[in-house]
Amino acid sequence: MSARILVVDDVPANVKLLEARLSAEYFDVMTASNGAEALAICRRAECDIILLDVMMPDMDGFEVCRRLKTDPATHHIPVVMVTALDSPADRNRGLEAGADDFLTKPVSDVVLIARVRSLTRLKMMTDELRMRAITSLEIGMQAPERSAVADTGKGGRILLVDDRQSSYERLATTLAAEHTIDVEPNPTEALFHAAEGNYDLLIVSLDLNNFDGLRLCSQARSLERTRHVPILAIADPENSTRLLRGLEIGVNDYLLRPIDKTELLARARTQIRRRRYTDHLRDNVQNSIEMAITDALTGLHNRRYMESHLATLAEQASMRGKPLALMILDIDYFKSINDNYGHDAGDDVLREFAVRVRKSIRGIDLACRYGGEEFVIVMPETDLHVAGMVAERLRRSIAGEPFAVHKGTKRIEVTISIGLTTLEQKGEAVADVLKRADTALYRAKHDGRNRVVSQAA
Repeated sequence: MSARILVVDDVPANVKLLEARLSAEYFDVMTASNGAEALAICRRAECDIILLDVMMPDMDGFEVCRRLKTDPATHHIPVVMVTALDSPADRNRGLEAGADDFLTKPVSDVVLIARVRSLTRLKMMTDELRMRAITSLEIGMQAPERSAVADTGKGGRILLVDDRQSSYERLATTLAAEHTIDVEPNPTEALFHAAEGNYDLLIVSLDLNNFDGLRLCSQARSLERTRHVPILAIADPENSTRLLRGLEIGVNDYLLRPIDKTELLARARTQIRRRRYTDHLRDNVQNSIEMAITDALTGLHNRRYMESHLATLAEQASMRGKPLALMILDIDYFKSINDNYGHDAGDDVLREFAVRVRKSIRGIDLACRYGGEEFVIVMPETDLHVAGMVAERLRRSIAGEPFAVHKGTKRIEVTISIGLTTLEQKGEAVADVLKRADTALYRAKHDGRNRVVSQAA
């Protein structure tokens, strides 16, 4: 996905320079010359990241950022302040206003692009969670936006990984004014400590003795229990290149020594607020409304949720001019499975089928039980060719290995038929897309089953 970057600056030359840098990296660039225009664009949800100048007439960047971060509709949009101001007081003022980073002009192209890419990945993940939370709101659940705006970011649990006593004692003393701090001076034990501690933030020194701090960060990102915990890296100035590499592998933020205490606290609060917000979103989607939106047998989303969330996905695809693939899957001869082996065997097949579906799709894809033995998979930003490859891979995974039933005492062959289409026309009704996929599914069954049939829009 190509992120949409909003550049806000009242100096045309600055705007053109940033626009050229970002466009060369295939980002979509929008511009605004003042704060009021920027706020209007953000309220219309037209951008993913904001590069914001500080010194502007009428409304400076600090005020723009403050308004964005106190508005429930825009507080989740990452803001990077790009300015000639370089004093610690100015940087801390920007962070206190809610900025995700504060870059001083002239900004290195490498630093700028690394930061934008890092925030793009974060924004994509948050957007997916927000879309699902919006769907949850439509069926009666409470949205977390207002509590997120009011969150101070204090009272977090932080694990500090640093093997230099003089360093970790200073950092821990500063952080303890607002948070609960655990120090782990042994980097080989840090990952286990992090996985068991239910932390809101990991702070990792990249200057560890005889241990690669970036490897620790990478391991934290690959482990399920620490995958979503934000990481704040700390390094000496000569290690700035490694910090940029850290952003690529999942580090959320960084600080260079010597550490300004106020900036450390501000960046920690920012990361903890974001962690709490995304946790609230996940809870809203995965826990609070589980009974309302989940099929109890398979654990997939149910038809009610699909119909509501599919409308959101289709609207977003139309707005961005991106394709949206949809497939309907039907288990072949499912009635005969129930008749020959019993309904409990049919339930075993449905549960295992759902497991194989999850293994074959991405986290952002939507898999639902449509009814009986029919299922729907929706794949954002996926064209017909790629979706066809995914459908064929899924068909092979079902047909390639028998299904265990009756607690593993019997194994039966199962196949599926798949009808596939895409939403390509802006504003097309979701019902028409479903009907087209259903027509393709009918052809797959008519032509002999155990096959994928595609039908273009």
